[in-house]
Amino acid sequence: MVELTHDQRISWLRLIRSENVGPATFRSLINHFGAADAALDALPALARRGGASRDIAIASRADAERELERTAAAGGRLVAIGEALYPAALKAIAAPPPLIAVLGGSSELMARPTAAIVGSRNSSVAGQKMAERIARGLGEADVVVVSGLARGIDGCAHRAALDSGTIAVVAGGVDHIYPEEHAALRADIIARGGAVLSEMPFGFSPRAKDFPRRNRIISGMSLGVVVIEAAARSGTLHTARFALEQGREVFAVPGSPLDPRAEGTNRLIRSGATLVTSAGDVLEQLRPLIGRDGPLFAPLAEPAADDDSSGLADDAARAVLITALGPTPVAIDDIVLHTGLKSSVVSVLLLELDLAGRIEHHGNQLISLIG
Repeated sequence: MVELTHDQRISWLRLIRSENVGPATFRSLINHFGAADAALDALPALARRGGASRDIAIASRADAERELERTAAAGGRLVAIGEALYPAALKAIAAPPPLIAVLGGSSELMARPTAAIVGSRNSSVAGQKMAERIARGLGEADVVVVSGLARGIDGCAHRAALDSGTIAVVAGGVDHIYPEEHAALRADIIARGGAVLSEMPFGFSPRAKDFPRRNRIISGMSLGVVVIEAAARSGTLHTARFALEQGREVFAVPGSPLDPRAEGTNRLIRSGATLVTSAGDVLEQLRPLIGRDGPLFAPLAEPAADDDSSGLADDAARAVLITALGPTPVAIDDIVLHTGLKSSVVSVLLLELDLAGRIEHHGNQLISLIG
């Protein structure tokens, strides 16, 4: 575990808070330039080459210092990937958040095995009882319960795991309490050794599109995801989809076919999710992972370098790449294969387009051209 210096943390924070820089772009920039300071210096030129019509907004040092100070004043920390407080399993997903804000918690809590419990906000009494039963059983087995601090199933799972350890992942800043009636629950989680975490800036109020990002972290930091009550179009199903993409186990509690809240969970079971009715069912599948020596998930390998160390890309290569892209998501490896461009050149060109706001990431190394 290597702790960042204060100046390094400021540079990382400035980079991830700059316009059009998400976790995937952050990782590519660090891989290419070696340090956040060098990447920050290169951002304006990269965006212009990518076709940006104006200068992109780069977070200032003053803004970064202010966010660090506000987080610390609230009792929190900004934790970098690789540091002791960063959740063990989250490091291994594609494009993990480089920095997360954490209230409460400990390195011991973050190193323990975790399982997520998620489900309907408009949950039934039976669903709530099942969430409590499974959460308590997981806690008794020293598994930390992760959820999203939402109404319904999430809240029940957190409350049942207060004594054994629970982590709430929120879609806004760690200071933003949503729903407001969970203010006391949030305080209890922190007071009793649990944690609240987010990848979003301090003071940030979440939008609808930010909840899938939260769900990706919930599944990414868990060995498996238990779904209890989810309608056919429930946002909870996003968490299950992310879990499958990340190689995590997906569990579903069956429900009555007459209850629309069970339509999504029953569909998950038909699609191959493990049917569970108790914590024991979940633990039976997770024990091989919990008992492993070494890391639970191997970190993703860095892309192989080729013989072009300059990373320079000319207008001809840029035109070839843009022609190859379209509104349909395509794998980066396929771009390299079918264009004949070297992977280092493709990497730089995609950085340029990304910083100019011209490409969209779809997960699993899939990208598409915007507009």
